[in-house]
Amino acid sequence: MRRALVLTLAGALVLASGCGLQSGSPMVDDVGPGSIGKGEPLKGAHLTVTSKEFTEQLILGAIMGIAFQAAGADVLDRTGIQGSIGAREAVKSGDADGMYEYTGTAWITYLGNSEPITDPQKQWQAVHDADLKNGLTWLPPSSLNNTYALAMNQDNSKKYGTKTLSDVAALAKSDPGAVTLCVESEFANRADGLPGMEKKYGMSLPAGNITQMDTGIIYTQVKKGSCTYGEVFTTDGRIKSMNLAVMQDDKKFFPNYNVAPEINSKALKEHPEIAEVLDPITKRLNNTVAQTLNAKVDVEGQDPHQVALDWMKAEGFVKGG
Repeated sequence: MRRALVLTLAGALVLASGCGLQSGSPMVDDVGPGSIGKGEPLKGAHLTVTSKEFTEQLILGAIMGIAFQAAGADVLDRTGIQGSIGAREAVKSGDADGMYEYTGTAWITYLGNSEPITDPQKQWQAVHDADLKNGLTWLPPSSLNNTYALAMNQDNSKKYGTKTLSDVAALAKSDPGAVTLCVESEFANRADGLPGMEKKYGMSLPAGNITQMDTGIIYTQVKKGSCTYGEVFTTDGRIKSMNLAVMQDDKKFFPNYNVAPEINSKALKEHPEIAEVLDPITKRLNNTVAQTLNAKVDVEGQDPHQVALDWMKAEGFVKGG
């Protein structure tokens, strides 16, 4: 996703160093096995989890750490590393043992490919195979896909009835003034953003129909109806809280950014039980779950770790006080 592309490798490493990859604090959740971790297969293990610094990553990092604790491991918390590459480098180097990462970020940003793979499973497999030589093992992915989309408010949804980007393209031809967009400047200019989307769907929107603004403002402007459609991220909690309607990418233009556990291969070899502990959790993750959890942090102001813990208990993955 876009936030993965912000920092260069060198810059990210400086930031990561500045955050103190050698630091971190123990996770001390009072949890035990629920539907995962029975028999405490990780008892005696000392594992470190990491994440990037934005809401969804903080929640996913906490989820991984809570799962390891429930399975008996002592867990060091090194979540919240700025940028994307710093957290990945921590797992590669062994400063951390695992994190939840996005397949599209790895395929395009880390592995240097320019063309995404449209089939999510095939993209995961390609990333899995390529990263083995980097000392990283990708466990099976979730359906959680944090990618670009266009969304509109419910009044406009009822008015225009569009469900897919092909519908939006048809509307742009039949009623050119109806399709107005609020987008970030980066999305407006990236090949895998608006220009590529217009080309893929055969759209040619007048410049006057496109307004560029900051991400945070886009959601409120779409909610108000200031523009018919706005650029959103598909797991953002504001989609749910503002009851926005997301257009389906029916020609599969936008890259897939499915979440999967990215584990240091040496750590996985030493503790192969990590896979069975995480697999049920990963299968439960999807865009609806992510929107709900992200909204608890970004809209309601709750703590990301507590949100993760509450969800793990509610799902029955772990038990405890």
